[in-house]
Amino acid sequence: MIKLNNISLGYTGRTLINSLTAHIESGNLTALVGRNGTGKSTLLRAIAGLGEIASGEILLNNKPLATMQPAELATTISFVTTDKVRIANLRCRDVVALGRAPYTNWIGRMQESDRLIVEQSLAAVGMSSYADKTMDRMSDGECQRIMIARALAQQTPIILLDEPTAFLDMPNRYELCDLLRHLAHDEGKCILFSTHELDIAISLCDAIALISPPQLHLLPTEEMVSSGYIEKLFAGSNTESHFNIENYLKLGQK
Repeated sequence: MIKLNNISLGYTGRTLINSLTAHIESGNLTALVGRNGTGKSTLLRAIAGLGEIASGEILLNNKPLATMQPAELATTISFVTTDKVRIANLRCRDVVALGRAPYTNWIGRMQESDRLIVEQSLAAVGMSSYADKTMDRMSDGECQRIMIARALAQQTPIILLDEPTAFLDMPNRYELCDLLRHLAHDEGKCILFSTHELDIAISLCDAIALISPPQLHLLPTEEMVSSGYIEKLFAGSNTESHFNIENYLKLGQK
């Protein structure tokens, strides 16, 4: 689980999130939504221990992030970035095996148990047949699955993903997020991902965290839909805007 206690985030004198307290449950798929530049990536990086916070405390499975050593952090949380990854000289099996680095000995030698975990991770994302291929010959969606398999091989209870559907077509976006939902439910993992795909967030996620600077609202999906926060997000400062979430979802289904 992820606990955020009175967190404030920002940069260059600008406050993005102020005094945020939230609890992101294990076993749930949670979508992080908001306009561009409102702090989605900044928040994910802070939770992953890759960015500073102005104030407050982050706890991962009830342990303060600030007290965790790199080795412990690497077995607690994994992070799949939005970057397109193209590794020409490594087979997919070897890329996924990088997730075992926190567990291998000092020379990085894989044991049989590590190899089994790599194969299981590839199978979990439906990429077993790609094990001996290189990522420079694969589609964006296939590469994204491999990076998720690497995160699975890392065997962390918490997985963060920054815009995992950014470079995918619509069918692959739904397929990937459905995969994440099953991983959260079946493996009991806490999975938080940022997205602009509101229809996917509403139809597949257990909860939605919506950034409306300097606040973040975290609610179960059904409550978020009825809360009015999404309409306010889309309306922005335009008082003439009459965004209707039900009409939006109907259009997305066509």
